[in-house]
Amino acid sequence: MTTPEKTPTPPPEAPRTMASIDQQIEVIFSGVDFGDDRTEVTMERELRELLAEDRPLKVYAGFDPTSVDLHLGHTMPMRKLRQFQDFGHEITFVVGNFTGLVGDPSDKAKGRPMLTPEVLAANGQTYADQAFRILDGERTAIRYNADWLSKLTFADVVNLCSKFTVAQFLERDNFAKRWQNHDAVYLSEFMYAIMQAYDAVALETDVQIGGSDQLFNLMAGRTLQRDAGQRPQVVVTLPILVGTDGHERMSKSTGNSIGINDAPNDMYGKVMSVPDSATLDFFTLVTPLSPSEVGDIRDALEGGSLSPMDAKKRLAKEIVAAFYDADQATGAQAYFESTIQRQETPDEMPEFAIDEPQPINRVLTDASLAASGGEVRRLVKQGAVSVNEQRISDFTHEVKQGDEIRVGRHKFLRLTPRTE
Repeated sequence: MTTPEKTPTPPPEAPRTMASIDQQIEVIFSGVDFGDDRTEVTMERELRELLAEDRPLKVYAGFDPTSVDLHLGHTMPMRKLRQFQDFGHEITFVVGNFTGLVGDPSDKAKGRPMLTPEVLAANGQTYADQAFRILDGERTAIRYNADWLSKLTFADVVNLCSKFTVAQFLERDNFAKRWQNHDAVYLSEFMYAIMQAYDAVALETDVQIGGSDQLFNLMAGRTLQRDAGQRPQVVVTLPILVGTDGHERMSKSTGNSIGINDAPNDMYGKVMSVPDSATLDFFTLVTPLSPSEVGDIRDALEGGSLSPMDAKKRLAKEIVAAFYDADQATGAQAYFESTIQRQETPDEMPEFAIDEPQPINRVLTDASLAASGGEVRRLVKQGAVSVNEQRISDFTHEVKQGDEIRVGRHKFLRLTPRTE
């Protein structure tokens, strides 16, 4: 088989921390989800053995750049990478510009369309740029898995496939359901797990981080590493982050996501929409707070010294500060308290210029506050649109210069005269 490329010299190593093995395990295993206790026990034992070697571990996570709209759910493995990075380990951010051609089928009820290399290349750069809002860019290696996967021969691929059975793949829940429903299951989707598994061989990794829905793929990496004479990697898997509805997986398509490029006020307001039941999970999974700090918040909630509302305000402030800064987080909180809690109209709001009176559905779509006239109709029907603090019932309601429009809880627009 073609020998994988050696990993290039990593970025400068961070100063090693004085953290003990127990301290590192406490942080690294906070919020993990392996699906069963036996796997978690095994992974913890093996990680302890690696940490006992007192060397920087090679840790990576892969990201298929199938979209440019990253949300908090995408940041969970980045946050875990940062924890390893802060302990002085070597971090590699793998852009799946080859695996992305197929797309990860782990959470899919049907096959997904393939993207072009050009789209993946453009998205990959966006992913890397956004990742450095969490990771230390000077201490992060960026790799592209097309560098090794594209060089495999057909004989290499057949050899890799011989390490697994069709039954192993069909035991996976999403494939099993599609097979039982007589829906298509493509061989290319089987190949995705094998390609991701080979990443571990090419990088000679010690630890791989991924979602709990990717456990099969990550464990397949252990299989191929053993076959290649390497020590099997430790896998660290994270749960699926629920969206602002508190039930469904966070996703832009379901409208329950919190984008990492959302404006501070929007980001803060969306976090405040998260149900109380999910607050502690969000603290653990998407903020830089330590397990002990999250534990203090949990104790305060259970003891009644901290109200759920105040806990969520801190959560929103921590998340905004992580992606912007403390001053903008403080401003976002003040904006929320005035516009949402006290129902005040903000003095400053986005402006949109018009020449003459226009129907509100046209204004909202032209100003990008709604995607279509149909969305405006839905928002008006739900009572989510007000003009000059008066709720409207007609989605063609005419608005004029000087009017102030509110859409939902967080969006405002002031109409101004158009200037030449």
